[in-house]
Amino acid sequence: MKLKKAFKKLMVPALGLTLLFPSIAGASDAEPTVNTPAADLRATLDQLLSEHFVLAVTSMTKSYDGAKDAEEVTEALDQNAADMTPAIASVYGEEAAQQFEDIFRGHNDYSSDFVQAAKEDNDELRKEAEMEVDEFVDEFSTFLDTATEGNLPKEAAAEALELHEDQVLTTFDEYTEGNYEQAYTTFRAGHKHMFAISKALSNAIVMQMPDKFENTKVDTPAAELRSTLNSLASEHFALSSLGLEKGYDQSEDYDFVNWAEDRNTADFKAAIGSIYGNEAASQFEKIWQEDHIAAQADLVVASLSKDEESMNMAKEQLLETFPKNFGAFLGTATEENLPTDAATEALMTHEKQVVQSFESYMSGDYKASTDQFREGYAFMFGVGESLGGAIVKQMPDKFAGESMPGGMPKTGMGGASEQSSDLTALWITIGSLAVAGSAFAIRRKVVNQ
Repeated sequence: MKLKKAFKKLMVPALGLTLLFPSIAGASDAEPTVNTPAADLRATLDQLLSEHFVLAVTSMTKSYDGAKDAEEVTEALDQNAADMTPAIASVYGEEAAQQFEDIFRGHNDYSSDFVQAAKEDNDELRKEAEMEVDEFVDEFSTFLDTATEGNLPKEAAAEALELHEDQVLTTFDEYTEGNYEQAYTTFRAGHKHMFAISKALSNAIVMQMPDKFENTKVDTPAAELRSTLNSLASEHFALSSLGLEKGYDQSEDYDFVNWAEDRNTADFKAAIGSIYGNEAASQFEKIWQEDHIAAQADLVVASLSKDEESMNMAKEQLLETFPKNFGAFLGTATEENLPTDAATEALMTHEKQVVQSFESYMSGDYKASTDQFREGYAFMFGVGESLGGAIVKQMPDKFAGESMPGGMPKTGMGGASEQSSDLTALWITIGSLAVAGSAFAIRRKVVNQ
């Protein structure tokens, strides 16, 4: 594959929304918890950095396709970067925040050059854009090294940034060449990589300013669980929303978005199984597929045929049946540490956000659709906090200890604890970047106009 240090955005600095809204919880020698200042910082970076990746790829592919909402998605990408600036200021001051904005938001402009080069098959423009990205990686890694006082060294920051840029551009290149399975394979790996970056950056900040974070750590077993669930839930939301749009547009890559969503479901099932056993994992899969994934396919089919009755049936399945069934599953599995009613209400909110974003998209209100996507994506990060918190409260002994055991995959996901070998599969499964290209069964209904 060509050396592509690609374009897009964000990387590592959404540093301190946590300082703007600090956690009440601090270090504790008693019960483990997902709610510490360090874990909150990591979760904030999980959200901003992973959303950057999703919007970066989506902005490029939609611009290449000439999609009607390409401009709104690109504006959302820029707003994602803008949302990081006050976070930088809250940690490092206004001068550093302005330096960050000059570097980072300026780097967001390179996407159009890659898109234009692909459309025109312009090698010279492509090379110029790649050179600009190289300059960005050098400048931004220097900024991070300086800002964190060497706790995130320039070399390590540059390596992480280069991989991120390569993943964005590789996804884009494979997409434009029609290699959709490889495109979505790289998309999944790139999304996971952002959680590794957020772990490294948040750790550097906490090491630099331990008192501000009450001497808590970003890599406790509980924090790792929270971040893992953040990764799974946010990837699900991104693929689910994209899949509805692709199905409605009858895009060539629709079945491959579904394939990626199936891989996400498999990871979720493995996570459930590693904590609650195979029977619970099978029960999860049945509810998830029949009440949730299949209902999304039904909604696409009904929307294309303008079958109001079928649309309402699909929405009822998504907005009522699935939340009730899955809420009950979560309440039972966690022994009501995540109350059934609370889980059901949260799931109803999530599904409403998915459906509203899709309906706005169908109606041509792309600003509303994009805004609702961002709202829904952010909402998923309550999953890691709420569900993770319930699991840790239910099984405190499995999440005891201050840091992760050594020898775990270097994916930012980690492991649970030395004595909790039954959870090791969770971290290996979720942290793995092997979403290999084996043959896949197309699960959804064939959509014909």
